[in-house]
Amino acid sequence: MTETNRRPDSVVLVHGLWVTPRSWADWVAHYEAKGFTVLAPAYPGFEIEVEALRDRPEIIANLTVPETVDHLARVVESLDTPPVIIGHSFGGTLTQLLLARGLGAAGVVVDSAPTEGVRVQPFSQARSLFPALRNPANRRKAVGFTPKEFHYAFTNTLTEQESQRIWERYAIPAPGHWIFEYGLLANFKPGHQDTWVDYDADRAPLLFIAGEKDHIMPPSVNRSNARRYHRSPAVTEYRELAGRDHWTCGAPGWEAVADLALEWALDHARTDQPWRTDSA
Repeated sequence: MTETNRRPDSVVLVHGLWVTPRSWADWVAHYEAKGFTVLAPAYPGFEIEVEALRDRPEIIANLTVPETVDHLARVVESLDTPPVIIGHSFGGTLTQLLLARGLGAAGVVVDSAPTEGVRVQPFSQARSLFPALRNPANRRKAVGFTPKEFHYAFTNTLTEQESQRIWERYAIPAPGHWIFEYGLLANFKPGHQDTWVDYDADRAPLLFIAGEKDHIMPPSVNRSNARRYHRSPAVTEYRELAGRDHWTCGAPGWEAVADLALEWALDHARTDQPWRTDSA
């Protein structure tokens, strides 16, 4: 291992709940066309297609956050140079956990779910999550959105017809215990939970991108999450995009979001880490 001042040449895209890496397909092609190596890893067991996952909800229901973070960390560490890590929704939480491990040259989280300690819970977020939270038995199940619920939570700036097409192609259930443990109870349990990070520690630069119209992870949640890092010596910035909902990575105009994320990451990337070389 040796140290060089090279810009990142790879990107790792981390998907969120209720979708799979299929949601990143356009971003993968967009970044590859710019010359980057792009990986969009699935959560453990999610490597099968959307349609197959819908038929095997036990894969989703039994998944844990620690095994998911460990799996993603191995993907990041397999690269020859520290990558840019970009996460959407709960993938934003996972991205923060990866950066907290010292991984990545820079991180960008888009419409991020919060890490532990972010206590802002707007009405639209509670309404979005209510279909999962209304039944305690869902804590042990894989919980999906109906097309109507998905339209409110994810695609509220699109028509019902557009949202229906997106739901049919991309939507899967989410682990119910993640929603309960990290969306509802994390701040009310003693000790630190699986989504806790040391907000004061140094780590790679991090950008929060929030959508003005996002219902399930509104701007106030992302602003509060970003502010938790105010004592960290690492760069932390926040941007809010007018008119964007939670499906911002796939909705019309997604290219501008992708370019903002990558350009910021490259401009702020940490290049003082060890890089794997042919002679290592």
